[in-house]
Order: sequence, then C-alpha cells, then structure tokens
Amino acid sequence: MALSDHVAKDKVVEIDYTVRDETGTVLETTEGDIAMPYLHGAGELAAGLEAALDGRTVGDTFSVTVTPADGYGDYDPDSVEMVDRAVFPEGVPLEVGADVYFMDENGESGNGIVEAINDDTVTIDYNHPYAGKTLTFDVEVVGVRDATPEELEHGHAHADDEDELWEDDDEEWDDDEEWDDDDEEWDDDEEWDDEDDWDDDDEEWEDDEE
Repeated sequence: MALSDHVAKDKVVEIDYTVRDETGTVLETTEGDIAMPYLHGAGELAAGLEAALDGRTVGDTFSVTVTPADGYGDYDPDSVEMVDRAVFPEGVPLEVGADVYFMDENGESGNGIVEAINDDTVTIDYNHPYAGKTLTFDVEVVGVRDATPEELEHGHAHADDEDELWEDDDEEWDDDEEWDDDDEEWDDDEEWDDEDDWDDDDEEWEDDEE
C-alpha cells in the first residue's frame, strides 16, 4: 500500500475507538456513531495513542494502554478551586458535572467541571476528566487522507458536516441568485405595464382627436 495511505504528520485520520479505564469500564466509544477525525501530529489525541497510530493504515486494528504520563497527566489536587458564585452571570444554569469555560488574565482559555455547588461558592475541577487514569484504547483506522490547507491552518480536522454546512450555504446563495433572476423577470413585466399605460394614453389621444 502506498505511503500516502499511511498515518503520518499532517494527515487527517478517521478512527473508531473504545476507551476503558483500569477496571474495564467503558468511558467513551464511537460504536454506533460516526468515526472520529483528527489531524495527526497536531496534538489532538493523547500522546501515547497518537504514537501508536503513527504508520498505521486503513483497516488496521490494535489495542494500546496509555499511562497518565503519555495520556492526560497526573491528577492535580491544586487544580480544584472554589470560586465565588457571583462570578457566574444570573440565569446561567449550574449543576454538578456540568462543563464550564473560562479565560485567564493572559487570554488563555480552558474548561473545568463543576464538582460542587453551595450557596456562595462553586467548586471547579480543572483537571482533565481522564487525568490520573491508565487507559486502554481499542482502535480501528477507517480513513486516511491529506489535510486541506484550511485544516493545517486551523490545527484540527474538519468534520464532514462542516463541509455540508458550507455546501448548504452555497445552495442558499444559488437560491438567492434564482430570486434575482425572477426579480429581473418581474422588472421586465413592469416594463410591459409601462407599454400598457402607453396604450391607455394612445386611446385617450384618439378620444381627443374625435
């Protein structure tokens, strides 16, 4: 098989996968869903998983166990913080387990998980949900292609539905173009109405002549 069909840097790869923790509990899976696309070499996956995918080709299946050091890091107790509930705008729903997004004073964005809610404070865990876990991935490579210039610029793979949305926008634009054509036809009708007015004027002129 050609090297272009192998997983390598700057390739968009689609994988089906199931990830389990140390107890065998399934944490996440694409089973029954669409394959997940990612840009190889862009750091979208855990380092240990991405390394295990390198050089693979379509149809390859494998299992790999990834430790926290090659996965999502060790769990850091200092990354759990109690924040004033007043920092959350009124009307924002808060519940334990919900994702929250933030931006620090340097403009860096991130997210955390609501761990507890009290009258005056909200406890946020900024650790990755898989931090401190040894994970086993069962993987099948289902697609490999060259990344587009836009994907390389953005640093991530674009899902197929993004392309469909773009095509839908094009179709809507075409509909507008057809509307413009209809509008021009309407303008032509308007000119015809002007001719009709001219006939009325001609009849009036004939009446005057009589």
